[in-house]
Amino acid sequence: MALVNRVARLFKADFHAVLDQIEEPEQMLRQAVRDMEDELGGTEQRIAALALEQQALDGRREELKSAIVDLDGQLDLCFKSGKDELAKKLIRKKLEAERFVKRIAANQVANGKYLEEQRKFYEENRATLESLRQKAELVAHQASARNRNHGNFDDAAWMARELTVGDEEVEIAYLREKDARSVS
Repeated sequence: MALVNRVARLFKADFHAVLDQIEEPEQMLRQAVRDMEDELGGTEQRIAALALEQQALDGRREELKSAIVDLDGQLDLCFKSGKDELAKKLIRKKLEAERFVKRIAANQVANGKYLEEQRKFYEENRATLESLRQKAELVAHQASARNRNHGNFDDAAWMARELTVGDEEVEIAYLREKDARSVS
């Protein structure tokens, strides 16, 4: 009888180990959802910062274009009044401003590409996150259904009952074995 109880406990322990392994994916899925939400939060911040930087570059470029127009007006005045040295200084400022406008435009193109990549990355990850959330809900639903059913039907207890051999069964099996051997 003690041997049967031990075997029943072993089956029960193995069954609980299987349940523990089944519960692990649920926790891993929840952690993956949290990690993905954190990653999306970081991506949202990068996108917002890049959008603000693009606006700042737009503003700076417009300021420089306006300054170039003002410099053109000042150059016209210098040429009319014969101030060649002053005109050369203004031309230097105009050339520097034009180069800076080109550099800003190049930065805007690079930032625009990176911003577009981040937005695409965000959308892909958002879709992945939604898929993970759905899987997590499904796993949680299955786990709750398993827990509800587990209360009504205890596999380990059922196995223990099925493996327990009663004294009457031993007596009947003994008589059958004795009869089979006495005939031969």
